[in-house]
Formats: sequence, structure tokens, C-alpha cells
Amino acid sequence: MIWHCGTYEFDTSTPIMMGVLNITPDSFSDGGDFVGADAALAHAHQMIAEGAAIIDVGGESTRPGALEVEPAEEWARIGDVVARLAAEGICVSVDTRHAEVARRAVEAGASIINDVSGFRDAAMVEVARACDAGLVVMHMQGTPDTMQDAPHYVDVVDEVRTWLRERTEALMAAGIAHERICVDPGPGFGKTPQQTIELMRNIHEFVRLGFPVMAAVSRKSFLAHAYKIDDPDPKARDAVSAVEALMACELGASVVRTHNVRETATMLAQLRPFVILSLGSNVALVAEPGEEQEAKMAQINHAVGQLCQLPDSQIIDMASFYESEPAYMTDQDVFVNTALLLRSGIPPRELLDYLHRIEDSLGRVRERENGPRTLDIDIVDYQMYAFAADDLQLPHPRATERDFVVKPVCEMLPGHVLADGTPLASVPEDERVGRAWKIG
Repeated sequence: MIWHCGTYEFDTSTPIMMGVLNITPDSFSDGGDFVGADAALAHAHQMIAEGAAIIDVGGESTRPGALEVEPAEEWARIGDVVARLAAEGICVSVDTRHAEVARRAVEAGASIINDVSGFRDAAMVEVARACDAGLVVMHMQGTPDTMQDAPHYVDVVDEVRTWLRERTEALMAAGIAHERICVDPGPGFGKTPQQTIELMRNIHEFVRLGFPVMAAVSRKSFLAHAYKIDDPDPKARDAVSAVEALMACELGASVVRTHNVRETATMLAQLRPFVILSLGSNVALVAEPGEEQEAKMAQINHAVGQLCQLPDSQIIDMASFYESEPAYMTDQDVFVNTALLLRSGIPPRELLDYLHRIEDSLGRVRERENGPRTLDIDIVDYQMYAFAADDLQLPHPRATERDFVVKPVCEMLPGHVLADGTPLASVPEDERVGRAWKIG
């Protein structure tokens, strides 16, 4: 997935780091550190050298309880720095909830508008519509001065996801291209520490919206709660901020907003490649009449249990079950299919050996190509691997033509592009084999 931000394009298959540059007297972690233009520019250059691709410039603190800053004052703080960084060819993001500040920043060369209020202001939507900047749409319950006044959710993940879906749909209805939008679930903004932890452990649910997802956890107070850090200095949270950033990226986040770029970059070097698996079954080993479908699902679930035990691997997401027509050899029973997304340090051929053992444990018989089977597990895609050999070809050579692969994978990863650059859904639905229908 490519995130379009003015003249910049970011490939979100690997994490993009956004360095935080607060030019404020009162930000929660570094207020007053970079209020002069020279100090701000020097810090921006340091973050670029350490690996930041974007500098996020803010002139208004949005810490809990912070009062609103007048747009004129906000612009006076950041205007010179925005213009000078942009003139140097640096991708600049402006962290603002004021349309006037966003407009002036874009005119000065900023390429991203990062709006903590989620583009709820019609004037901000108009600024976004009138330019080609990338947009970060963040969820916040209330405003900075009220957001921590007893935040309440019945289901925080579902409610934040629904809100982000509605905001992005409204932006696209206003004429803003899908490719310009990034979403941020807003950890710590109108959420208790426990609610924020629940959000961050379910980042994959926001990936399903089909936009790049930002992980903006750096130095936030929920980290002190989660990791039992007694030191009140927010900088004492840098190490765990980097750990949380890695966890978020393993779950699918692709933009990391951070104060400490060096420490975050070091941690993100441990990010494992993602692997997409397709699982199918059309022979039930044990099933009562009329319960064959449930038995096939049980066999797949048994295989998933074994996949959970793979070394150096973690299942990130699992699609719904789909019933599909048999493909290639059509005179056989219907299949039940699903797909898994995992992070793994196991090389592709070694992983294939593990998958064959799991298939064999469930009675897989390989007598007829594309014939009936109790369990079939295919590697559909393995990040960074595109090759063909006698025993394994990646991405899977028939992935795009199989409806029972495309639909479950695109449920988890809308718009997914395979490692060889081919969009997974490149073959029209009516031309695919193995037509699939979601179960339930």
C-alpha cells in the first residue's frame, strides 16, 4: 500500500518513522526543549539522521487538560520551521486541529496534515480537499481539555474502528483520495490506560479498514501503567515506547510517531516478515450427517492450534470461514476455507516443511492433484520473497485467480499487493475459480 503525501510516496509494507518536533512551551514530554527555530531545526536534522522519514511539527500541546492555543500564536511558533524544513526537501507533517494553521502550513510546503480532532471541522475538510497532502485521521473522545473526564466505551475497539470508518468515508465523499489517508486510533486521547492497551493489542482490527495505521504511543502515560514505571519523567518511557511500536508494527501498523527515533529504529530492526497462509478442507474425518461443514471448520481450527506452536512465529489475524466451490477438479465436495496472517522468522522452505507435517497429522492424502483433502495449507505470500523453484513458488502462482484465497485475505488486508508487486485482487471476481461465500 502506498501512502500519497503531496510529492512524497511512502511504501507502507515496512514501517515509516515520523519524528515528533514539538515547538511548544508546555507539551507533556518535551515542552520548551525546542522553542527556538535553531534548536528545532537541529533536532529535526538529528531525527532525520537517525531514520525519520517525516518530521511532525506541532505548535499546540494536546496533553490532557491543555487549553486551546489561538491559531495566530500556533502559526507564529511553527511557521518558520515548517517552511525551512520543507525547503530542505524534508517531508513535513503539521500537527494541528486548526484549519487556518493547516492551510498556511501546506502553502509553506508541508506534505501531511495530522489532525488530532479527526477532520470533524468542515473548514479542515475543505483545506484537505483543496490540497494533495497526506492526512492522519485520529480518534479522540472530546477535546484535549475534556478528553480524560471519565472516558466511556461499551466496546472501545469497535467504537473507535466504526468512528474512523465513518470519518474516512466522509472524507472520501468530499473528494479526497483513499490513498492520501492514514488512520490513528488515538491511544491516550479520551481513553483510560486499560482502554488504550485494548486498542493497541487489536491494531489488526484497524488494518482491516484498508488504510495505513499509525502507532502514536510514544511516551504516553498508559505506558507507565502498563509497565509499572514509577519515574514521572516521560522520557523514562522511551524504551517501552519502542517495544510498543514494534508490537504495533507486528500487528500491522505502518507509520510510527516517535520522540526517540534512534531507540525506535533499533527496536523495529527486529520486525519479522509477514506471511499469508490459505487453509482449506473438504473431507471431514468424523462428521454426523448434516454436520460436515462444522467438521471441516473444526479440522482447520485444529491446524490453527498447531500453527500457534510454530517457533519464532505469531498469528496476527484470521479471516472468517468461507464455503467455496471446488476448483480445477469440480466433481468433489465443497470446501471450507480461511486465511491467516502471521509474523514469522522461519524461512519459507522450512516453514513449508512445518505446514506439510500439520497437513499429514490431519490425514492429508496426496494422490490426486487438486483432489479431495482433509487439510490444505498454502503459503500465499511471504514478505520480500518472490522466486520460483521446483518445490516452492512465491507468491503462490495461482493466488490471484482463486476466489477462496482473494476474499478471505482481502478481508484482513484490503488492497493487498503481493511480494512481486501484483495486486491480490487483480483478477475480476467473475473470472476467478472456486467462488467463495462467507459462512455466517
